[in-house]
Amino acid sequence: MPVLSSVLAAAALACVEAPPDPTNTYDAPHTYAKLAREYPQIRIAGDALPDGVRKVADQVYAQHGVHCLKLDAYLPAGERLPAVVLVHGGGWKSGYRSEFVPMALRLAQQGFAAVTVSYRLSGEARYPAAVQDVQAAVRWLRAHADELHIDPQRIALAGGSAGGQIASLAGVGPGSGGEVKAIINIDGLSDFTSALALKYEDDPNKNPSAAGAWFGGRYADQAALWRAASPIQYVRAGMAPILFIGSAQPRFSAGREAMMEKMAQVGVASDQLVLPDTPHSFWLFDPWLQPTVDASVAFLRRHLR
Repeated sequence: MPVLSSVLAAAALACVEAPPDPTNTYDAPHTYAKLAREYPQIRIAGDALPDGVRKVADQVYAQHGVHCLKLDAYLPAGERLPAVVLVHGGGWKSGYRSEFVPMALRLAQQGFAAVTVSYRLSGEARYPAAVQDVQAAVRWLRAHADELHIDPQRIALAGGSAGGQIASLAGVGPGSGGEVKAIINIDGLSDFTSALALKYEDDPNKNPSAAGAWFGGRYADQAALWRAASPIQYVRAGMAPILFIGSAQPRFSAGREAMMEKMAQVGVASDQLVLPDTPHSFWLFDPWLQPTVDASVAFLRRHLR
């Protein structure tokens, strides 16, 4: 594979990734420790690079001050590959792009270029910074499609939890530009202003809640931002189709059914898979990752032809 441009190499030298934060514990090992007693059958999904898949690591796609934002691409053999950009979760305030490596590898084994991205968390920059970062990553991929053997006309977004909401908003909201052809929202909110979302995300006992920290205030104080960050606000004809994959915890996918209904009204395809008896963050673990991948592959093959 050709070495990416000297401009990118220079950018990598001029900035650094954010240093490790010991309070950022949204990852597979910490989540496993919380869930293993209730779900003793689970295992952390493997992240070993399989035969036939190459990793192009630590590509700088954006820079803010001295902070690099990086992505990793997992590439099968082939030309003009369909691509999936994977956006990690963590309540907008935590998480790592490594969260989606196991899913990226399994997508790559099915013929998709899979790209995991970092973005600015709420402690560094509030809404809409994370959404803008993901959109910047999509533009970077389109600009470097030839080097990565990606088809710039067949790019999808996917994400889990906060990453699912970010992926949806980045794909359909302001600045989306029609560059994303399909979206997979895994247990992420579609409507921050729904009663179910407000019950948890605007809980007065949380000071602030994860969403409140991202928006810089509670719903009563920042209602316009809570609405603007809700993907349901941007349903329109011609938008990208969405696959919703949910856990058995309805709070994390608040607004899903209402958004699917609005999409049907304007003739946009949607689909859903709800995995029974699952916790939030189910995609980090076997046996739940494989049905998540299987549904995603079937959906992407329909909509990234």
